[in-house]
Amino acid sequence: MYKQHRIAIVIPAYNEGDLITETLAGIPEYVDTMFVIHDGGKDDTLSRIQDFQSKDSRVVLINHKVNKGLGQSLIDGYLASAGSDNDITAIMAGDNQMDPADLPRLLDKLIEDGFDYVKGNRLLHHEVYESMPKYRLIGNTILTFMTKFATGYFFMMDPQCGYTAIKNNVLRQIPIHKMVKGYGYNADILCMLNIRGFKVTDCEVRPVYGKEKSKIKILKYIRKTGSLLFRLFFRRLWQRYIILDFHPLVLFYLFAFFNTLIILIPFTIRFFVMYYRYGEVPKTTMTILLFTFLITMQSILFAIWMDMDYNKKK
Repeated sequence: MYKQHRIAIVIPAYNEGDLITETLAGIPEYVDTMFVIHDGGKDDTLSRIQDFQSKDSRVVLINHKVNKGLGQSLIDGYLASAGSDNDITAIMAGDNQMDPADLPRLLDKLIEDGFDYVKGNRLLHHEVYESMPKYRLIGNTILTFMTKFATGYFFMMDPQCGYTAIKNNVLRQIPIHKMVKGYGYNADILCMLNIRGFKVTDCEVRPVYGKEKSKIKILKYIRKTGSLLFRLFFRRLWQRYIILDFHPLVLFYLFAFFNTLIILIPFTIRFFVMYYRYGEVPKTTMTILLFTFLITMQSILFAIWMDMDYNKKK
């Protein structure tokens, strides 16, 4: 136990034969259960997990005979932990990319500071700009900005960090079985937590980049995650500000959205068509565009300000 709390670790593993034993051996002794999900794969990851399990009774193996993806692995691990007698569930990757020495800081945020969910923030660490590959840093920055709007947690950074911990009584209150199975699962769970008003925070963790090989194609990841974040944004507005509660900020967001869809886009097209057809600036169209753009931007800024203020305590 850790400070009178039973701790579970969910460890997804897909073709991690070179690193899974090192990962499992590094799990601290105060951890009570290790839910290790073998997600198919073609190497010797499964046999290495089974070999370690024979020496450490804390290991609970969940074996996918075929690859189901990281999202489904996490869902299965979360559900297994939620059904156990553990108090907190943390996520650590099977490629030894998460430093076990950082785990107490995450746990203390839940146990001592009263948060419901904590996620690692590699950007707070002084080594990040030297150790994190530049393409990851750029992609992370883009997705951080988009995730703030989608999830409502405007004061968080590094949402792509998978090093997280959650209280099990909170885990049982969110529809974790519906979490997206592909790209963007981390933003999905943040959106679930925000809709239900749970308190979330960041915690500094060390960025570790060693022998592991990333399976993420950054451009594809940004494109697919961006599409998901767009959907999560409107899901959050609907469920948080209309179904569960009402706040006028949703009207400002919707006003800006429909202004863009109905006026800004069509009139921008009209502007360029008329300009190239007649060789002069269509003054009436330009006036409508400028006026609509200004009130749309004002509406967005009001909505963001109210959204940030509403979620400040979370």
